[in-house]
Amino acid sequence: MRLSAGMAMVVHGVSGLLAGPPLGAGVFQAFSSGLGILLLAGLWTPVAGTLVAADALWNVFSTGHPSLWILLATLGAALALIGPGAWSIDARLFGWRRLEIRDRKSQDSRP
Repeated sequence: MRLSAGMAMVVHGVSGLLAGPPLGAGVFQAFSSGLGILLLAGLWTPVAGTLVAADALWNVFSTGHPSLWILLATLGAALALIGPGAWSIDARLFGWRRLEIRDRKSQDSRP
């Protein structure tokens, strides 16, 4: 998830920068590329995921093609909630947190 969302943000940002937008839009495209690089590296993933979701939601209302941006907003929110995974800089710096999903039946059988 992190790689697909990160690559989509980097590609969108770089293609927007190569199109030669005005200064305000160029800063926004560079910000999108920076968020994509943070996601690719797995650095500050909860913050980057939240900002990717906000960036994508902004693009839902400002562009004519919302399907890609809705998908990226969903991926960004999911990454903000579940974290970067084992192969990331966050896991090396702060340790890898593992989510354990227990079966309801095994919880109900306890006294």
